Parts: sequence; structure tokens; C-alpha cells
Amino acid sequence: MKFAVIITLKKDVLDPQGKVIEQTLQSMGVNSLKNLRQGKYIELELNETDEKKAHNSIEDMCKKLLVNLIIEEYKIKKI
Repeated sequence: MKFAVIITLKKDVLDPQGKVIEQTLQSMGVNSLKNLRQGKYIELELNETDEKKAHNSIEDMCKKLLVNLIIEEYKIKKI
């Protein structure tokens, strides 16, 4: 089973890297850009047939290592 974990900074956390990307795009003439925040995308493939067990396993990985729960939030999607 294959899953994606999408990790982003929480809304109230400053995103300096996202701000630099936003400013660069605007200086390149992208005038319609209102806001930009960057994050991380991780794909995981598990040897598990039970989707609920696989999801729980990924939740555990996120909480233990993949996500800094103080400043980041995440979504898990089956792909």
C-alpha cells in the first residue's frame, strides 16, 4: 500500500523560505500570486494489506520522526 504524507508549517508559524520563493516569483513577473508557503512531501510504501493498520503505522512514524508537531501539521493520503 502506498501513501503520501504532506507536511506544512502551521498557519501561525513564519515561513521564511516560502516568503523568498514568493518574492522571487513576483520579481519574475508572476503578478497573480497572493501567498505561498512551502512544505514537504513524503511517499511511503508499506507491506500491509489492512489500510487502517497501514494508516496507524504512518501516523506513528509522523509523530515519532517525520513531523515536528510543535510547528508543523500533516495530512496522510492513500495513493
